[in-house]
Amino acid sequence: MAVGGASKDTVSGDGAAAGVAPKVRWLLFAFLTLAGILNLVDRQIIAVLKPTMAEELGWTDDDYGTLGAVFQGAMAFGLLAAGPLVDRIGVRWANAVGVFTWSVAAMFHGLATSLTQFIAVRAGLGVTEAMGTPSAIKTVAAILPPNLRSFGFGLINAVNSLGAITAPLAIPLLAAVFGWRGTFVVAGIAGVLWVLAWVVMTRRVKFDDGAGAARAEAGPRETILKDRSTYAIAGAKVLSDSTWWLLLFWMPDFLNRQFGLTGLAIGAPLALAYTGAAVGSLGSGTLATQLLRRGIPVDRVRKGIMLVSALLVLVLPLAVFARSEWEAAAILAVVLAAHQGFSTNLFALITDVTPKSKIGRVTGFGAFCGNIGGMGIVKVAGMVLTAGLGYAPLFIFAGASYLLALGWIQLLLPKIRIIDQGPREEPAHIGH
Repeated sequence: MAVGGASKDTVSGDGAAAGVAPKVRWLLFAFLTLAGILNLVDRQIIAVLKPTMAEELGWTDDDYGTLGAVFQGAMAFGLLAAGPLVDRIGVRWANAVGVFTWSVAAMFHGLATSLTQFIAVRAGLGVTEAMGTPSAIKTVAAILPPNLRSFGFGLINAVNSLGAITAPLAIPLLAAVFGWRGTFVVAGIAGVLWVLAWVVMTRRVKFDDGAGAARAEAGPRETILKDRSTYAIAGAKVLSDSTWWLLLFWMPDFLNRQFGLTGLAIGAPLALAYTGAAVGSLGSGTLATQLLRRGIPVDRVRKGIMLVSALLVLVLPLAVFARSEWEAAAILAVVLAAHQGFSTNLFALITDVTPKSKIGRVTGFGAFCGNIGGMGIVKVAGMVLTAGLGYAPLFIFAGASYLLALGWIQLLLPKIRIIDQGPREEPAHIGH
């Protein structure tokens, strides 16, 4: 049935909502993006400082791959619990619980001294950071109308990429002042301060997040595993997230191994690469929103942008043959931009085909599968590099992964249709 005169495979209207000033919506959105930056910075500290930490602690490439795999595996299984929890407690408390617990886990890194202890704290960080993705996706769905969500996901990914851009620049500076242990503590304290601000700011906000419906649902009839869309998203996440996690964990090492970069010298090329991620996020989200506003069917918009993104990732193996760190960083920037273009529309696809009461669960399950893929590729990378095979075989697989992901989506969802246009009024408002 059409909503506001629009068919379910298009989105119409300007997204304007009555009842509350837009600044409330966008203030909440701004805090959400800040949480994403904190999430990324906490997990990136170990990647940026890996050469220093590995030398001091005696880590091998295989040890580092193990730490990455443990983090990914812990996050993956944490997502199975995080998705249902987010649906039940709603986005206000889900965001607070998530940021607080992962900030505490980050601080514990500063106390670890052995590989076993680092395995434990990385597992703790992975489990707690599992709250981040389903909380963010559900919050965007709760505070933005359907025709603004593509832009919202693109903007949030773009701003989060600022964390990836600033991390290689800021983390070495923090480490120079506080040491690598103190850097983990400072990052954790920043997260605790965010939680205090979020709880105060949202004390009178009522979110339309389907939490009541999720608590009322029970029994096997409500399982998300009966829906083809769940498997379409999950399979695409396995393939596309493998490349993302490969680059997130191993890109600093790649630049170190290929060009001998360490410390502050590695910051600028990494910042260039992650600038590509920011541009890809914002550009793809804005483009999708504009195309949807023009009445282009959502199936064509999502799959068209994903196809262009998948084709761009094919250049990744060329980074192995780059003649300078800047040439390599430029190639990586294109790849990360393409990843974010694909990812932004994949997240939006979740909200297109999933009822609000199930968004947390579907997002959690999809992210679980993506993290299983990430866990595998991060560990395999350590083994491949230890065997002396270099990055070429890893980048060849990664380059093809997005075309495979899009093919999987097309197989299971030959026609994307929006099933829940949502209310036309303001999705979140201030009340007593």
